[in-house]
Amino acid sequence: MVDLQGQYGSIKDQINDSLQEIMNTSAFINGPEVQNFQKELEEYLGVKHVIPCANGTDALQIAMMGLGLKPGDEVITADFTFAATVEVIALLQLTPVLVDVDPETFNIDPEAIKEAITPRTKAIVPVHLFGQTANMDAIMEIAKAHNLFVIEDNAQAIGADFHSKEGKTIKTGTIGDVGSTSFFPSKNLGCYGDGGAIFTNDDDLAHTLRGIVNHGMYERYHHDVVGVNSRLDSFQAAVLRAKLPKLDIYNEARKAAAIRYDEALGGHDHIIIPHRSGDCDTHVFHQYTLKITNGKRDELVKHLNEQGIPCGVYYPIPLHNQKAYKDARYNEADFPVTNQLIKEVISLPMHTELDNDQIDHITKTIIEFVNN
Repeated sequence: MVDLQGQYGSIKDQINDSLQEIMNTSAFINGPEVQNFQKELEEYLGVKHVIPCANGTDALQIAMMGLGLKPGDEVITADFTFAATVEVIALLQLTPVLVDVDPETFNIDPEAIKEAITPRTKAIVPVHLFGQTANMDAIMEIAKAHNLFVIEDNAQAIGADFHSKEGKTIKTGTIGDVGSTSFFPSKNLGCYGDGGAIFTNDDDLAHTLRGIVNHGMYERYHHDVVGVNSRLDSFQAAVLRAKLPKLDIYNEARKAAAIRYDEALGGHDHIIIPHRSGDCDTHVFHQYTLKITNGKRDELVKHLNEQGIPCGVYYPIPLHNQKAYKDARYNEADFPVTNQLIKEVISLPMHTELDNDQIDHITKTIIEFVNN
C-alpha cells in the first residue's frame, strides 16, 4: 500500500546526515531540528502557530483540552472515520455525537451536523477523509451561527487546499479554531515513527497548547495548566524536515496516480471512482478509494490478495457500531450512507513511488474480476 523504502532512497543522504548530527549534539528532545521544523511548517501552511507533539491522536486530544471543553459537552463528528477521532472525545469524558457523511466525498454531512446540534453542543470535528477537503464553508457557517468550536482532523489531508466561497485558498487544518495532523509513516507527510502537530492562528490558544504538550509547564517545574507528555523528538523532526520541501511534489505524484486510476477504472459498471469536491488540489489522495456496487467487494479483496495486490477496507465497521462507542441514542436509520459505504469501499495502493506498470496491472486485475 505504501513504498516507504523507495521514497527513502531519494532523501537518504539528507536524513542520514541529520540523524548523525543529532547523535553528535545529543539534542534529542526539543532540539534545533524540532524548532526549525515548526517554523518551516508554519510557513508552508500559512498559519501563525504550529505546536509539534508525539502523535496525531495526542494532537486531537490536546486541541480539545486547550479549548477548555468540559465533561458532558457534546462534540459532533463523522461516523465514517478512524476511531482516534471519537476516542479522544470519550477519553476526555466529552459526549461524542456521531453523524452521517456525504455519499460522494465521504466527509461529514453539514445537514446532519445541523440536525445533531443541541444546547450541549460545543464543537464540531470535521475529518478531511482520505485526503479530500470537507465542506468547510458550510461547517464554519454552522459553527458561527451556534457559537461552536471547529477542530479540524487533518491527519489524512496535509497539503490539501480549500477554496472558500470568498475566493480564498487556505490549507486544510488552518481554517477552524484549531487543527491537528498525524505524521504516521504512511501519511502524505510521514516520519519514521510516531509524530503529530496542532495548528492555530489564535495566540492565546497556542500559548495554552504549548504548555499542555509539556506537562503544563512554561517554566521548568512550574505547572500552570494540566498537561500531558507529548513531544515530537528530534529524529522524527529531521525526517519531516527532509520531506516537507517535497510534500507538494509527493502530493502531485499521488494526484497523477489517481488520474491514471480514474482513466482505467472510470466508466465501468459496478465501479465508482473517487469524487472530487473541487479542483484536483482539494484532494491529495492519502487513499484512493473506490466503491464496488455489485455486492462483491469482499470477493474482490480476496481476489486481489490472492494476486499479491495489496488493498484495504477503510472502514469495515462504523463507529456507532463499535463496542466501545455504542450508544442507545443512535438509530441505524440515521446512518444510511455510512452503512452502505462499509459494504462498498476499497482502497488501492497509493503512494509517491507508484508507476504506470503497477497501476495498469492493478486496474486490469480489478476490471477482469468485476466483468466476470
